[in-house]
Parts: sequence; C-alpha cells; structure tokens
Amino acid sequence: MSREACRAGAAAALIALIALTLAWELWLAPLRPGGSFLAFKALLLLLPLRGVLAGRLYTYQWSSMFILAFFTEGVMRGWADHGLSQRLAWCEVLISTLFFICVLGYARSFKKLKA
Repeated sequence: MSREACRAGAAAALIALIALTLAWELWLAPLRPGGSFLAFKALLLLLPLRGVLAGRLYTYQWSSMFILAFFTEGVMRGWADHGLSQRLAWCEVLISTLFFICVLGYARSFKKLKA
C-alpha cells in the first residue's frame, strides 16, 4: 500500500471512529436513555486527528499505541453487550484495526526510505 493510501485510510478510519463513538453513545445505543457521558471519549480521538490529517510521523507513531485502548474497549463491549451495542462494538474493533494497519503502513514507508 502506498504512503498516501495509508494516510488517507488512517484519516478516514479515525473520522469514522469519532462518528461511530458519538452516534453510539448519544443516539444508537447509549448506556442511559438520552445519551451517555461515554460520548466524551470521542474528544480523546480528536487528539491525534490534526497530526494524522497533516501526515506527521510522530503522531502516527504514538497513535498506533493510543488506538489500542479503543480496540480493547470494542472487544470487551463486543463480548459483554448484547444487541445493537454489541454490533457497534465489533464495528469499533474493525475500524480501530483498520486505523492500526494504516498507521503501521504509513510509518513503515518512512523506514524504507532511510534504509
């Protein structure tokens, strides 16, 4: 995969994860009727967004570890929740995995240039 494809994939996955998180916790399947404070976790996803959109290698490096928290949450809720919330959790796992793969591909493209 090319560097630009990895960059675009990572940006798209991060934006999709932000949208999924907000929709999940506010409208689709919140823990409490009317919305949940877990929607604030979308704010955490805004931290790497600027750097990912700008193509900053350092942001890609640390966000590869950062996204694992969302992967873990998705696995736990996918295992424990039921119904729509469970399906949304597995979507979170899928999107965070896609982000992780794209981030690794982007960072690897810089390593090949140095060698």
